[in-house]
Amino acid sequence: MNDKSMNGKPMNSQPLKLFVENVSWSVEERTIVDSVLLDVQPGEFVGLIGPNGSGKSSLLRTIYRVLKPDAGLITLDEESVWAMDARQAALRTAVVAQERMSEFDFTVYEIVMMGRNPHKGLFDRDTEADFAIIENALEQVNMLPFVSRTFQTLSGGEKQRVLLARALVQQARFLVLDEPTNHLDIRYQLEMLMLVKDLGVTTLAALHDLNLAAHYCDRLFMIDKGRVVSSGRPEDVLQPARIRQVYHVDAHVDRHHRTGQLQIAFVPLENNQGCQ
Repeated sequence: MNDKSMNGKPMNSQPLKLFVENVSWSVEERTIVDSVLLDVQPGEFVGLIGPNGSGKSSLLRTIYRVLKPDAGLITLDEESVWAMDARQAALRTAVVAQERMSEFDFTVYEIVMMGRNPHKGLFDRDTEADFAIIENALEQVNMLPFVSRTFQTLSGGEKQRVLLARALVQQARFLVLDEPTNHLDIRYQLEMLMLVKDLGVTTLAALHDLNLAAHYCDRLFMIDKGRVVSSGRPEDVLQPARIRQVYHVDAHVDRHHRTGQLQIAFVPLENNQGCQ
């Protein structure tokens, strides 16, 4: 990945503000998301952290209109996302989700081109501007040589980079990432998050790696059992006692001697008898 922007400004110039107010969602009488309150200010990169099964992905799906909340309000610049039609929502929000496209074997170029659909009417044809945006996005994620490959022939990390390119060409002002570094090797984990941060758009990302979250996020919301248990700057949230409470491991938190960023080392609790 390189540091080129998308024609100077990768997405529309005014980032949106996200506000989630007391959102809950349940399935089969089990509460998965429980009265969550969070915000992402314009241009912020905010991380959503928590153990597996804590409700991170379900919360994100209520935000990008896959799961309708049982209660609460979700707004972008004070407009309810659930009051928008699908096209309006897609013009505002781009998503890199964990789901994989498996039903049809599109080429890389075709999948990335799908990100332009919200900008077009039913009979609009692709333009030279569309082609330039698509090519630039593919170049940014180092997937330009793969344009003719079918999606199903790619590795997991290559697929993840294609899905990011599709989100980039959508040129939305709010970006949702659900564990975007899954399947990526270390180089591409770092480059993907730096690329996203450099976009300057409002971003909410569920992240599995707490060190990556500490390095790239402006603020964090830690979720456990569907509820926000801590929020604030990474140094305020990633405290050993809180990590122990939520992740059930001991953590040593200090600053890296070269970067000055937080770094966290983990040790299993002494009384843990293997995986529970």
